[in-house]
Amino acid sequence: MALFSPLTPVFIAILCIVIVAMLKGFKKKSKKPKAPTKSASESRPWVDEDLQDNTELNLDEEDNDDWTHREVDVPQIPFSPLQLSEGEMLRRSQQFFELLNKRRSVRFISPKPVPREVIDNVIRTAGTSPSGAHTEPWTYVVVADPDMKHKIREIIEEEEEINYRQRMGEKWVNDLKRLRTNWIKEYLDTAPYLILIFKQVYGKLSDGKKKTHYYNEISVSISCGILLAALQNVGLVTVTTTPLNCGPQLRVLLHRPANEKLLMLLPVGYPSEDATVPDLNRKKLEDIMVFV
Repeated sequence: MALFSPLTPVFIAILCIVIVAMLKGFKKKSKKPKAPTKSASESRPWVDEDLQDNTELNLDEEDNDDWTHREVDVPQIPFSPLQLSEGEMLRRSQQFFELLNKRRSVRFISPKPVPREVIDNVIRTAGTSPSGAHTEPWTYVVVADPDMKHKIREIIEEEEEINYRQRMGEKWVNDLKRLRTNWIKEYLDTAPYLILIFKQVYGKLSDGKKKTHYYNEISVSISCGILLAALQNVGLVTVTTTPLNCGPQLRVLLHRPANEKLLMLLPVGYPSEDATVPDLNRKKLEDIMVFV
């Protein structure tokens, strides 16, 4: 026993420390959690997440948290659908598929003028798209001015070179090599029109209040799909581009408000006489559809 007696105070000290630690942990567990305070962001209506492309939109520019919560009944009217025979339905479905199956992403675009009325009509067509709670959260900015088109090209090419050399990574760049695409975008100068599609993160009413735009990115993306079909229908070509890290600069250049964010850019025109496209095949029906 004499051998252990010098160690007794050490054991007692360690035991005391352990007991104190256990008591502190018990007190923390027994405390009732405080009710979380509502932050300014939690008080806003729900909206879907922004496009994660490192082009953050500063909502604080007009952040007064003055959202509208009014509910207005929408009157109902009779619906008169287009009635077709099964034979006509089959004929039209096949014909429309054949038309859209010829659609290709074309990077060689002629400067040949395109009637303005045609552009008006295809954008009207895109505007028929469904949207969350019928908020129609899209703005189509059509640029025809040569100087403005060139400024857009300068902004995009400067950022795209950085993307290709630094941001995108070796795998992404190699995947694009086989399609023979890079950061040089001549079509931004030559195309008669550039259509820049902005999604409205929220709406602005005439009384200054904000209006919630539900599923704004999905809604605008559907509208873009309809626009692509409308362009193919009139014999025009385009290539879908999403200018990475260019959104804020282009928004400022085009004097767009704080609630808008760039989603897509489409150069639009006729294909040039020497235009080429990659020899690609589309997936077969059985590879894209599951019938249950």
